[in-house]
Amino acid sequence: MPAFRQVGEKQLPNPVLYMAWSPKRDLIALANTAGELLLHRLANFQRVWSLAPNENTGKEITSLAWRPDGKILAFSVGDTKQVVLCDAEKAEILHLFPVDYPVSCMHWMEVQSESSLSSTFSDSEDESNRFLPKLPALPKSEEKSDEVTSLLGEVRLNILVVGGPSGFVELYAYGLYKIATLKGIAGTCRSLCLASDLKSLSVVTEVKSPEDNAEIHYVQLDTGLLSSCLPELTRMARKFTHISTLIQYLRLSLTCMCEAWEDILMQMDLRLTKFVQEKNTSTQVQDEFLELLLWGHGLKMLGQSIESSYSSIQKLVISHLQSGSEALLYHLSEVKGMALWKQKFQPLGLDPSAIEDAITAVGSFTLKASELLQVIDKSMKNFKAFFRWLYVAMLRMSEDHVPPELNKMTQKDLAFVADFLSEHFSNEELFDRKGKYFNVERVGQYLKDEDEDLVSPPNMEGNHWVTFVQQSTHLKESPLLFPTYPQKSLHFVKRMMEGTIDICLQKPAVSLDRSYSCLDARLYDDETLTVVLQCQEKDENKFRLLAQLPLSSALRCEEEFTWDPTLRYRLSTQGEEIPVRELTWGNQSRDLENMKAQFVAVNGIRKVACVVRTFFYFKIQVQVQASFLLF
Repeated sequence: MPAFRQVGEKQLPNPVLYMAWSPKRDLIALANTAGELLLHRLANFQRVWSLAPNENTGKEITSLAWRPDGKILAFSVGDTKQVVLCDAEKAEILHLFPVDYPVSCMHWMEVQSESSLSSTFSDSEDESNRFLPKLPALPKSEEKSDEVTSLLGEVRLNILVVGGPSGFVELYAYGLYKIATLKGIAGTCRSLCLASDLKSLSVVTEVKSPEDNAEIHYVQLDTGLLSSCLPELTRMARKFTHISTLIQYLRLSLTCMCEAWEDILMQMDLRLTKFVQEKNTSTQVQDEFLELLLWGHGLKMLGQSIESSYSSIQKLVISHLQSGSEALLYHLSEVKGMALWKQKFQPLGLDPSAIEDAITAVGSFTLKASELLQVIDKSMKNFKAFFRWLYVAMLRMSEDHVPPELNKMTQKDLAFVADFLSEHFSNEELFDRKGKYFNVERVGQYLKDEDEDLVSPPNMEGNHWVTFVQQSTHLKESPLLFPTYPQKSLHFVKRMMEGTIDICLQKPAVSLDRSYSCLDARLYDDETLTVVLQCQEKDENKFRLLAQLPLSSALRCEEEFTWDPTLRYRLSTQGEEIPVRELTWGNQSRDLENMKAQFVAVNGIRKVACVVRTFFYFKIQVQVQASFLLF
């Protein structure tokens, strides 16, 4: 073996705490005591970029990990209890998520299995593309518009494993979605390694002895549940990626709508708010409005600007918000269908009720967007008629010639002008309930990111559908109808939707240390044990399952048990000496819904199992079995 040869030396201004080589390129990431994250090249140790600490991320970096393709660098921050994903090219923070404990070590691996390749899911991906139209591009190119998509990287599934004190371990698919949690291992995690086939997880921990001495422990965990559910796990993770991408798309669409509104309408709002603050003077509404017109490019130019802004917002609502919401409903509905397929996806922890809440929140957001469309349509008609009427009035006051096409005002146009004046300039509408704000324009209040109620909520009087629902005892509280929030802005409903979906995305985190009690067990054959299990975390009447446990690991046990005949032949007195092995059923199980199962009888030759459940009487349910799966 050749001797070590020094190829370079570099002095750094601050002590380095952690280092990690890129798996693909000659780059090394460094974290120092100042909270900086540095990236250097091997050649001449040239600095590529540095990321200074800030309030959002924190300044106490505790570990580093590269994504297997070398495009994303993850670092954990102890003072804020966060994990941050950073673009290795531009030092741009792409994503961050909170954790319950400060992370002490991380490991990012790529699943080496054919089930994680894109070919497995090409059919489902093409099917969604066949049902959903392609989303239109945003009016303005946003640098972070594809931040979630960029986190996907290669199509092959990759998992970020994070560890901390008290044996705290969590697994995140694509570094985004929590898919498993593990607690209860003694000590603080110092190193982690998840096998490329997902069948085992190795953990090195540091444990303090009673004498306060540090002891290093090595623990290997059986993660066969993840391995057996790999196709389902990959499909769920990629489906959640679609959902996160759509949320980002809706967020950026709403930002573009706000920019279109703020160009001209905010100036009107601020000017007329100023008028209300000075209303004790002799200034009149028309004087302030005329001053606004003179300040801008004239009446005609102002009307065209308002109409252009409204049209831009209207197009964004129709082409972006509604299309994005429909796609979001589609993918969430598919996730709900996956959750209801309990035999396949229940081990992964999908919660149908949380997904249903997310679907309801998206439906409410869609209704609020439709409400905004109605307000825009009405405001455009009123504004257009008002400016036309005002322009003609000014021409007549100045004794200028009025074009014939403008001189004709229909009864409907006069109604629009009357609506505009009554809605925006009546005495009761000048102030909100706090007496501090005046809004001449009703579209902008939907785009303000505030928790307060709308100053001018829509008038639902005379709405036949609203009246019908309120008068119906069955429809009023029906879960089939999406709830509406007429007093809240579009931004408020959007934030509520994001929070509900975030809860939905965090729910699928199967606990690898979930505890069960065994109600009955029977040998199916020489190598398989059939058991009735009861989950300790739920009500016994609701959650029991029938599972097949392979005995191969227990049969390979080489430890011997020596019976001591002097202990009066009582097995309980020698229980601690009996060798014990853990058994894993993977996805070879069936949820016994609404069945208080108690006993099971099996026949491996005929491949049948009989489960007895207890009610006021005994009822026997026979299930025919193929291989080790019960159907």
